[in-house]
Amino acid sequence: MTKTTHFGFNTISENEKAGRVADVFHSVAERYNLMNDLMSVGLHRLWKRFAIDVSGVKSGDRVLDIAGGTGDLSTLFLKRVGKTGEVWLTDINNSMLTIGRDRLIDEGNSPPVAQCDAEVLPFPDNYFNCVSVAFGLRNMTHKDIALKEMLRVIKPGGTVIVLEFSKVWKPLQSIYDTYSFKLLPAMGKIITDDAESYRYLAESIRVHPSQETLKEMMEEAGYERVEYFNLSAGIVALHRGYKF
Repeated sequence: MTKTTHFGFNTISENEKAGRVADVFHSVAERYNLMNDLMSVGLHRLWKRFAIDVSGVKSGDRVLDIAGGTGDLSTLFLKRVGKTGEVWLTDINNSMLTIGRDRLIDEGNSPPVAQCDAEVLPFPDNYFNCVSVAFGLRNMTHKDIALKEMLRVIKPGGTVIVLEFSKVWKPLQSIYDTYSFKLLPAMGKIITDDAESYRYLAESIRVHPSQETLKEMMEEAGYERVEYFNLSAGIVALHRGYKF
């Protein structure tokens, strides 16, 4: 029997999801950063800086940036780990990864870069001090497997941080829905000539686990001391878990 999963509000075969998600990001890659600034009114930059602060990353640490895309977090992590540290920029999508790699090189950095699937990470056990995934977990077919892989590659005492869209404060739900399903696709059409990819974005947020559900998923995967921080009234949540 064919297993199914979500692609936005649609139910599709698990075998289809990676390809469908890849098509979305190939389509929007060139204007991805611009759309992020417009969609969040620049707030995504504050969310990412908060993630770096919460990560506890320090000089000399090894960091894995999963679904790192255009390199926002890798850029910030590189400043934290210094010359003695190591930051790997990874993404499953070549279009996004190429933009991120070129950006880092233009900024004078040359960290290792790898195109890889978060569900099958090509790294040894207990290697990194921190693993981060920002706005990528909801696009993964098997979130539970990806979470276990992230846990596998961090050292005891290490941290995994998950920055992701989440469940907004209920009094704002109606306004947020109007923005998500009407304004967001219209912006996508104007900026990237692709309304459907941003309609998928809105839908994928709605089917992503809530703050409490994701916390439970991380605990079931083996994380300890899991906690989360709601940002911007729950539009985004930052989850943090440890390996001991």
